[in-house]
Amino acid sequence: MQTASEIRRVIPDAATETAWIAADGHRLRRIDWRRIDRGGGQGDVAARGSLLFLPGRGDSYEKYLESMHEMYLAGWQVTGLDWRGQAGSGRLGLDATTGHVADFAQWVDDLVAFWREWCRETPGPHVVLGHSMGGHIVLRALEERSIDPAAAVLVAPMLGFAGVPLPYALLHAFAKLRSRTGDSRRPAWKWSEKPGELPAGRAALLTHDAERYADEEFWREERPELVMGPASWGWLEQALASMRRIMAPDSLARVRTPILIIASRADRLVSPRAIRKAAALLPDAQLVEFGPESAHEILREVDPVRDRALAAIRDFLDQRAPRA
Repeated sequence: MQTASEIRRVIPDAATETAWIAADGHRLRRIDWRRIDRGGGQGDVAARGSLLFLPGRGDSYEKYLESMHEMYLAGWQVTGLDWRGQAGSGRLGLDATTGHVADFAQWVDDLVAFWREWCRETPGPHVVLGHSMGGHIVLRALEERSIDPAAAVLVAPMLGFAGVPLPYALLHAFAKLRSRTGDSRRPAWKWSEKPGELPAGRAALLTHDAERYADEEFWREERPELVMGPASWGWLEQALASMRRIMAPDSLARVRTPILIIASRADRLVSPRAIRKAAALLPDAQLVEFGPESAHEILREVDPVRDRALAAIRDFLDQRAPRA
């Protein structure tokens, strides 16, 4: 039996890495924990449903092996998918480390196409969990009514940027100007002296757990293709445009899916205020908030925080997406 720490730094025996090919031929990397109901006392049990895990900007599914494996042990058939243009799903920018996308709609389209195939292949109920930018894209797809999960979990969803003093319309206009007065694929901010190198102070923005933070460094050394740095000006322009679209009250009011939002009031990357606003405007949403004990990557936090978050997810899914 693999321990939790071992699972964080090795692909679990129960998981399989493959790829999903989009309609345009782009290869998106995926990982699956499949359950088979063999019957006859052979030990395997039918899945209580299927869960799709979607990571954040610059992330790879390796960062969340531990959480996905725990959901598998809780009875779910689990799939993780890397977004087009990052981690193991290729690049869309000028270089190997800058994260770029021409339009967030491209990611929504990938999610919708994958979702339809995945739902045909896997047992229901079907649920989705998105972290940070992944949560943003999930909420946009829900607002557009282009996916239909039984329930959705958004962990630290990117619905606004933390500490932004300017109106978003003004910030968006500035990002659009910067994007269109040069190559939109160029980096929007400086990451470190060496491209792709993790900058000093980054850990404090993400987690209080030094060992879990070090897991990312391990995987970046083990699999150099996962290394990413800053986002492009094009990404920033599109992120702001998509945030303004999603956060419109009439947009949020269209979402009927039961949603659990898990956030930290101390998050210094995404806006806690925007998350609270969304939770209040969504017709069927629960909000679980942490304080200074949690940074942005709640599912990679110290055990007391992480355990509480996972318990909230399990309880929510048991209530809102019970076994079929």
